[in-house]
Amino acid sequence: MRLLTLLVLRLMAVVLLCLVVAVGCLIIDAHRSIESDVSATSQRVNTHLQGLYWQHLVWRNGMARGTLMTLPEWKSVATQSIISPGVCVTYAPPGADQQTLCSQVEVLGPQAPQWFVAAYLDILGPHEPIAQNLSIRDSSAGVFVTSADPDAALRRAWREISTVVQFAIMMAGAIAFLAAVMIGHALMPARAIIDALRKLEGGELALKLNKFKSTEFNHISNAVNRLAATLHQNNSERLALTNRLFQVQEDERRSIARDLHDEFGQALAATAALATVIEAGAPADRPDIAKDARSITKAQKRMMDALRTTLVRLRSQSIEELGLEASLRQLINDFNAQSNSGTVYKLHMSGRIATLPKCIAVDLYRIAQECLTNASKHGRPTEVSVRLEHVAETAPHVALTIEDDGGGDASKIRTGSGHGILGIRERLAGIGGALSIGNAPRGLRILAVVPTSAPEALA
Repeated sequence: MRLLTLLVLRLMAVVLLCLVVAVGCLIIDAHRSIESDVSATSQRVNTHLQGLYWQHLVWRNGMARGTLMTLPEWKSVATQSIISPGVCVTYAPPGADQQTLCSQVEVLGPQAPQWFVAAYLDILGPHEPIAQNLSIRDSSAGVFVTSADPDAALRRAWREISTVVQFAIMMAGAIAFLAAVMIGHALMPARAIIDALRKLEGGELALKLNKFKSTEFNHISNAVNRLAATLHQNNSERLALTNRLFQVQEDERRSIARDLHDEFGQALAATAALATVIEAGAPADRPDIAKDARSITKAQKRMMDALRTTLVRLRSQSIEELGLEASLRQLINDFNAQSNSGTVYKLHMSGRIATLPKCIAVDLYRIAQECLTNASKHGRPTEVSVRLEHVAETAPHVALTIEDDGGGDASKIRTGSGHGILGIRERLAGIGGALSIGNAPRGLRILAVVPTSAPEALA
């Protein structure tokens, strides 16, 4: 989940929690307000009815004989005016039936929905009525009961709460929008940092982040810049070391090839000459000696062929002496001559190949040699094509393409840990090139591109 979305959701959760707490406080406050209105109404009605009661006593000249006569009509406009909205008063005058007087309910707002009624009653319960004796001196004066009309109480609570909730929802929406804008603006440096890290992953080690207004993001930016500088330095050192290692490797190959040619070559030549002499001088009655001599000659030829093949793989001085074009032609001829499976190796070249720097020529030769070896060793192609093209126009570069029809999965080769592909990548990195491995119509295609204008290429 994106950080902006996560922060907005957390903010909305806090706002929702505050809204729930506020609604709960409003419900409790509305409940207490209704109870307060009931209590205040009870006090006012008590005072009013007591006035009527004592007025009745005075008008009737004190206590009458027998039962006290009915009070004057108490359900009047004067009585209703002192009853709070949503409150009912129930009273039974002496000698009369019980009567109830309620204030208007409609003025308190619309009727509350059933889910609110159920929740309200479950949480707070109904309001308790207040019962009072009209006179503490005369119990026969009767008792009046002041209570909250259930429908009126719910209407009142719903009106207050719905109004606040609507306002709170609008406020929450506004807060969410403004928070998203402000948080998004505050997190903009994070996008730049992420883009920089992706560029670092892609090999752009020369990048540098600018300073941000936020101190925290500045710390991250400085860390990324230090990481980029360190990676750039380490990469430069690694490339220099890689080039040096390949140069040492080439020198060592030349030395081994020279020793093999001078020592083993002469020894094998002497062995062949000695075997010929032995075969020529063998007695007629000892044909086994001539046979053994011929066996030695055959073994010597096989060893000489193996030595020549090894020398071809080891020696690169032919590139310096003959050039890359002739060396590649000789390499293709050797593979065609040594092919036991009928694989045909082809070579196509275009452009000014002879003008390539020596370091590029040697590496391209080794890359072609490694790819041809892998194609013949790990697959069964019927045709392997090598194409070398030097482009000297807009973006000068040299492209080496090796394509075969022996099948294979390019994804496995790209993600594999083989030393051959790793060595090719290291060679190309040392001269500023890039390697691409993909599927051909019936096999694999390996493309090595080296920019001839790069500083590494011209070194």
